[in-house]
Amino acid sequence: MIYIGFGFLMVFLKKHCWTSVGFNYVIAAWCMQLAILLTGFWHMALVEEEFHKITLDIPSLIIGDFGAGCVLITFGAVLGKCDLPQLFVLATLEIIFYALNEGICAGLLMAVDMGGSMYVHTFGAYFGLAASYHFKNKICNKPPAADDNAGGYLSQTIAMIGTLFLFMFWPSFNGALASENQQQRVIINTVLSITASTLTAAAMCRIKFGKLEMEVILNATLAGGVSVGSASDLVVTGGIAMAIGALAGIISALGFMYLGGWL
Repeated sequence: MIYIGFGFLMVFLKKHCWTSVGFNYVIAAWCMQLAILLTGFWHMALVEEEFHKITLDIPSLIIGDFGAGCVLITFGAVLGKCDLPQLFVLATLEIIFYALNEGICAGLLMAVDMGGSMYVHTFGAYFGLAASYHFKNKICNKPPAADDNAGGYLSQTIAMIGTLFLFMFWPSFNGALASENQQQRVIINTVLSITASTLTAAAMCRIKFGKLEMEVILNATLAGGVSVGSASDLVVTGGIAMAIGALAGIISALGFMYLGGWL
């Protein structure tokens, strides 16, 4: 999900393909290591109130993946606007506060967020929105081309690899830290929700454009996996999981159709 899913999803900009996937690769590797250290640090500082060696095991690697995913969501908001050194600074700052936020919410408040919808996706989205405000277009004699923020036929087709990878592996992402009894419920709810969001996002495209609009299909179809994440171990009815995903697909599709230009 982190290296192929997010990596290839980022190549939809036709003038930023190689750079997008390369930056994603390097930044994800850095953030994965950093998230393991800082998440362990803040849990010791806030929850355990004693310091010891950080345990390295499979769950700690998953926690590192979660941190990397948060930064890559932020990366989507500043794609094409910053260079690699700037991304390293941005990612390092974000992981510090991501780990602090996760330590407070999960460790002290004990808020349930099985799939990281709050700690990973929402935090990354708002951090990216705030960061994008500080990356201004360079002032130059030649104005930026109108299609600099657009995708091409080939770039968007390749980006579908990322979407399909994310679609297939989102159930395992949500259920990675679930216990044996919870894991089946998390996976079923995620599959039902993400398939529902795929259908409603595609339907919104047909209603608005009369065809499948690739920007919407690349992103809004995945909204169900995000939206059900926090409650994926709590929902016990298939219809509710599908309703969550269907609504998320509609809202996300409308956002890409109408909010992008306004923002």
